[in-house]
Amino acid sequence: MTGTDSTTRAIDVGGPWFDELSVGQVSPPVPALTLTDGHAALHQAIVGDRLALALDAGLSAAVTGSTRPLAHPALIWDVAIGQSTLLTERVIGNLFYRGLVFHRAPAIGDTLRTSTEVVALRQNSRKPGRAATGLAVLRVRTSDQEDRRVLDFWRCAMLPLSDSGGQTDHADALDAIPSELDPAALGEAIAGWRLELLGDARDASGARAPAPGTVWRVEGGDVVSAAPELARMTLNVATAHHDARASGRRLVYGGHTIGIAAAHVSRVLPELVTFVAWHGCDHTGPVLEGDTLSSEIELERVQPLSGHDGAALVHLRCRVSATRGEPAQTVDVLDWRPIGVIA
Repeated sequence: MTGTDSTTRAIDVGGPWFDELSVGQVSPPVPALTLTDGHAALHQAIVGDRLALALDAGLSAAVTGSTRPLAHPALIWDVAIGQSTLLTERVIGNLFYRGLVFHRAPAIGDTLRTSTEVVALRQNSRKPGRAATGLAVLRVRTSDQEDRRVLDFWRCAMLPLSDSGGQTDHADALDAIPSELDPAALGEAIAGWRLELLGDARDASGARAPAPGTVWRVEGGDVVSAAPELARMTLNVATAHHDARASGRRLVYGGHTIGIAAAHVSRVLPELVTFVAWHGCDHTGPVLEGDTLSSEIELERVQPLSGHDGAALVHLRCRVSATRGEPAQTVDVLDWRPIGVIA
């Protein structure tokens, strides 16, 4: 015969509120993730990756020199961001990312580990009728199984306070978050790659690099589907992406929107080799399941890539809009400024 122990108590498990965070706080340990062909296939099915090196194992081996296929950079940043969410499980929305640069290009079979530290906190000004919120800036560092640096960037998340009318003294200036990239770091991830193999093939086809100022509008949009599956696969525990009860709607993981935008870039720039950095990324509006995303992509600047004749860095600006509802409404949702490599 069993009975109920009167001393047993329930423990609610959830992430910290904004007022429970402190500068210098480090996330609890997060499981490392070994990238597999299954991750690559599911990610490709959800966001539509069209990057040749991530799809063609033979081409990847010839260009990168690795016997293991290149992991799509969007899969890497999705996992890194997902692993950083233990401190932002209660997130209302991500505002921006800064300083994202690939220092290595992981391959399938590599294991990613991410550490996350709170580096700045600022409570938002109170607005009538709205609960108190604050901004938490996180330093996100991702390394591989040999402790080699992969990513190192900043993410800004908006979180609620435990008391909807609460007040803290957090007033850090967020303009201290670096916005400039180290030019010397932009070629780190592709050091030693044989980009001339790609250039030779494209020279034979007569393809020419587009001119700065070129703008492409991708006519066919992409519907957002399998949103919770992508969040789960990348270890993203933010409640807003899993449980509609929190706000009456389930928000789509920002990496999902960025991944679809990346697929749009590879459609308009088939000569794209990979992404190596972001100048920045601002989420200008929420994305919901079932939205159809469309992109306008501008080539802002072309920069010769040191050490690789005929290759160049392309500085892009991707403005993404979402169409939803009946009658259909279109809203801006993303302003993303990636740097890619073409050969």
